[in-house]
Amino acid sequence: MTLRTFIYYQTMLMIASSIVFPFYILLLNNVGHNYAQFGWAYGLFALTAAIFYPLIGKIADKIGDKALFVFYSFGMALILLFFPIVSEVWHVYILQIMMGLLGAVQKNTEKTTLARTVKKETAGKEIGTYHVYTGIGAAVAIILAGYIVDFLTIATIFYLGSIMYIVSGCYFLRRR
Repeated sequence: MTLRTFIYYQTMLMIASSIVFPFYILLLNNVGHNYAQFGWAYGLFALTAAIFYPLIGKIADKIGDKALFVFYSFGMALILLFFPIVSEVWHVYILQIMMGLLGAVQKNTEKTTLARTVKKETAGKEIGTYHVYTGIGAAVAIILAGYIVDFLTIATIFYLGSIMYIVSGCYFLRRR
């Protein structure tokens, strides 16, 4: 995989996640009743990711990064479709656990791919370029998502995020 292909893919992922994640706190506020529930939701996400990092690393070394990225893209696309219909806090907890697993897949595989792709001599420059594109994609997505929520509904951003994850997965499947 080229760094360019990886940057395109990751930028699409950043756009998809940035459409949703800053705003899904609003959805959690509608379902939950206190900050402790929000803390549990985020804590379950972080704990699940932490537990799965070593396993994901071993799997990445065995089956490769591509399969894990595709799994992540389509998994997130599916999970986001459930957020607009959650009605209980425990639903959010289950989704957060699944997203923690997928978050471990994404973060671990992102780093291993960068390590396998960039040249040692120019790693700093190449990784810096990578972060410029993914950061700009994320910033634009967050700004646009604010307008989308204002003009449409909060559920719309979950559907758009899901579509972006599907597009990123399809893009990655066709590359290499």
